[in-house]
Amino acid sequence: MAIEVLGPRARERVGRLDRIWEERPGLIGWLTTVDHKRIGILYFFTTLAFFAAGGVEALLMRTQLASANAHVLGPSRYDQVMTMHGVTMIFLFVIPMTIGAFGNYLVPLMLGSRDMAFPRLNALSYWLFLGSGCLIYTGLFLNMGPDAGWFDYVPLALKRFDPGLNIDFYALGLIFNGISSIAAATNFIVTIFKLRAPGMSLNRMPLFVFAMLAVSLSLVFALPTLTIDCVFLELQRRLGFHFFDVGHGGSALLWQHLFWFFGHPEVYIIVLPAFGIATSIIPTFAKHRMVAFPLVALAELLVAFIGFGVWAHHMFTTGLPTVTLVFFAAASMMVVIPSTIQIYAWTVTVMMGRPEFKAPLLFIGGFIAFFVIGGLSGIMFAAIPFDQATTDTYFVVAHFHFIIFGAAVFPILGGMYYWFPKVTGRLYHELVAKLSFWLTFAGTALTFFPMHIVGLLGMPRRVYTYQGGLGWGAYNLSETIGAFVLTAGLLLIFGNLLWSRFRGPYAGPDPFFGGTLEWTTTSPPPHYNFAVIPRVTSPYPNWDRADRDEDARRLESGELVLEEGHETPASTVRDGYLDEVLEMPSESWWPITLGLLVTVLFVMLLLGHFVVAGIFGALAVLALGGWHAQEPAEA
Repeated sequence: MAIEVLGPRARERVGRLDRIWEERPGLIGWLTTVDHKRIGILYFFTTLAFFAAGGVEALLMRTQLASANAHVLGPSRYDQVMTMHGVTMIFLFVIPMTIGAFGNYLVPLMLGSRDMAFPRLNALSYWLFLGSGCLIYTGLFLNMGPDAGWFDYVPLALKRFDPGLNIDFYALGLIFNGISSIAAATNFIVTIFKLRAPGMSLNRMPLFVFAMLAVSLSLVFALPTLTIDCVFLELQRRLGFHFFDVGHGGSALLWQHLFWFFGHPEVYIIVLPAFGIATSIIPTFAKHRMVAFPLVALAELLVAFIGFGVWAHHMFTTGLPTVTLVFFAAASMMVVIPSTIQIYAWTVTVMMGRPEFKAPLLFIGGFIAFFVIGGLSGIMFAAIPFDQATTDTYFVVAHFHFIIFGAAVFPILGGMYYWFPKVTGRLYHELVAKLSFWLTFAGTALTFFPMHIVGLLGMPRRVYTYQGGLGWGAYNLSETIGAFVLTAGLLLIFGNLLWSRFRGPYAGPDPFFGGTLEWTTTSPPPHYNFAVIPRVTSPYPNWDRADRDEDARRLESGELVLEEGHETPASTVRDGYLDEVLEMPSESWWPITLGLLVTVLFVMLLLGHFVVAGIFGALAVLALGGWHAQEPAEA
């Protein structure tokens, strides 16, 4: 609601909220911020930088493979670039972009809250993420980057085969990164269950929030196994343990079981936020509420749940008993059911509405197309004989990238266009946005579809070169051309958004007439998000005009304005009844201080200075004590 149309008493309350919630300007304000929107923006630009790095790595690989016997990269450097591309795109781009950037910025706004449940923990998760990414990339710059693939299989990752620090950068970097992700996921779970606006019962939560809840629960249960796997690896490399040595009672398959217990749910951790973005964009541009809303919400949770029963899907050639393989093959087929429910709901919603095919909806259309193609090849891998015949070929790479890039990144790109007016207050250029979609769509198809064919022709994964005369050259050349077309499309997207940030027309609070609560506040939103905690009576509260008029009346009367302090309401878990009013912490130096201490701790562990690492660990504990000794600031 615009401040110029408010009465004098309402303007006074809004002014008081501005003074209470405003953070310091300039660099210090960004370093000490606990505002979820600022943290989301920090995540966005940091992950965008890692995305650029991962993209350069992809172009280097594709240039190397464009023709037989090329010499762009040598075998050692290629292994590092290939491994870092996978690590970057999964751990440093897609997951933190969707959880850290989109989730941080949007979830409190969609819930009608003024911040995350633990604002300082939220800031700490960002600084830990930044430290872990810098640590991992330091290895690449020193020509000691991880070089055993993003899955880091043993025994190749053991000391006798890889004696340098390459694998230590990987293991310690992912342990470090996992701390950040667990902190963020825990924060989201508590926020979603406890900080919903009064009236937002579980059945009225936006589908985007359901997706973020499913992702957060998956992270909490999946990431510890990866962390334990990396701890075992470091103990074996540094201290001579034998977790993966068959000759000493260990097992090389132990690494794969622990890794893939994280690794396959991780695929859904990557894709589920894309589902959430799709369920936000489709109703807005179809001008119709999501068909089968409860089933879609349940399907998002079921995808996460069933995904934990599929990990040995990646181990069909390791000699596991046939009865075991059959179980995992069945689970791999079963996970298709909730995904199909969502595809039908998305398409039927568009068909029943009056769709307006603007750029965000076009990207969701591209996402659905690529997701269906990638899903069909995924069902093929559930057939044990086919999986055994094509494992470790480029057919797997094609399937994986249709899911990870086509199905996960396309909604991110559509979401950038969709929420750009909300974050910046400006509109993007629609014609350029549509052109960028078609370039990106064509580039993606040309890059990854031929990999199916060259994989069936026998080209193995993870090779840095190949001989001529095998029939692979034309397909690899087309893939490389597609990669550069895709790059042009991505550059056009970011160029459009950069130009529009400064030259685009003003958007107003709700240019698309979206259904969820973020569209009820100004663009960009104020530090406190909502002048009055909104009333919610349906899953699409912005379309309930009577409720929004009631919010304006309540602002005038001072009901649930909460202008006496840094406050936000808490609600009951199931029904969303008002429970209590919480005093929230304000900006603080503790998160960045603790993040810096933990970063130095991991650097010392990497270098083998264990005593110094212990000292910085003790300092981190003292900083944590100082953090909790400080009470939330009073208004």
